[in-house]
Amino acid sequence: MGGSTQTSAFAKTKNPYDLERVPGGSSGGSAAAVSASFAPAALGSDTGGSIRQPSSFCGVTGIKPTYGRVSRYGLVAFASSLDQIGPICADARDCAIMLNAICAHDQHDATSARVPVPDFTEKLGQSVSGMKVAMPKEFYSDDIDNDVKAAVTAAAKVLESQGAKLVECSIPGLKYAIPAYYLIACAEAASNLSRFDGIKYGFRGEGRTFEELIRDSRSKGFGEEVKRRILLGNYALSSGYYDAYYKKALALKQEIIKEYNDVFDIADVILTPTAPTPAYKIGAQDSDPVKMYLADICTVTVNIASLPGISTTCGYTKDGLPIGMSVIGRRFDEQTILQCADAFEQTFAPTAPVL
Repeated sequence: MGGSTQTSAFAKTKNPYDLERVPGGSSGGSAAAVSASFAPAALGSDTGGSIRQPSSFCGVTGIKPTYGRVSRYGLVAFASSLDQIGPICADARDCAIMLNAICAHDQHDATSARVPVPDFTEKLGQSVSGMKVAMPKEFYSDDIDNDVKAAVTAAAKVLESQGAKLVECSIPGLKYAIPAYYLIACAEAASNLSRFDGIKYGFRGEGRTFEELIRDSRSKGFGEEVKRRILLGNYALSSGYYDAYYKKALALKQEIIKEYNDVFDIADVILTPTAPTPAYKIGAQDSDPVKMYLADICTVTVNIASLPGISTTCGYTKDGLPIGMSVIGRRFDEQTILQCADAFEQTFAPTAPVL
């Protein structure tokens, strides 16, 4: 868990563009593998941006499908109402091909949607002329790095030159997104991960008694970041705090969904930065986990609202670090965001990392 892949159970992953920087997370291993050309495609799991943010940091394209579009059967649950599996690839076309292979209703997953699965490559190559692209002002505030804002704004101008219409709008609920997301996600994580007791699931520790076995299994089997989120989730769900925190977070979720619906009444897609900054140095946020949580501001609302979103590279910093932009669409309209991302990619020449 976390936006850096520095808390992995296996090893810390590095960013192919700069081995002193993080690849993003939590699917940073998948993004780094594709970025470094170790694999043409990889799967990631996105709870609050864990496909899109590492795709941005590593200069590749990653899509988080609509919640329920891809079966979660076999995925270790973090937050069941937010988790979604999706592909990370070199470009939007490869993402579409991967989605064609992995999308279908699955009787083993109660959250798997019973909706038709289109050919996700069908709209690739089509013009975006007439497409309305919303740019919510909250995503372009002073909290966003200047290089990131400049790159995403320039990408918007490219789409406009192709015939798209830029629409100014507002999503005021964004200021509540981080607390709402972390209350919901951590509460669900605390519930889901309680099954890992060293007996039925997961790592098995040592101990002569039942309590000793569970204590050792959970002490050794969970890393610091996972433990931190379990503690936060249990606190939010505890007696006396449930109404004050968790129920209010669920109410905020409904408000955020409504605000997105209002935007889609006037636009076809939404364009935002994927992350407020480029990839940061390894260890830069180890002593301040809250700072890492706040860096999810551009991605978490997509999961809260169960929408599809794709991140693709739209520029580079003066140090050569990739900058990602996200295209967000209506529920189950992955075709349109793939069309928009592909249209931009046809005008953009990506730079491969020098390993």
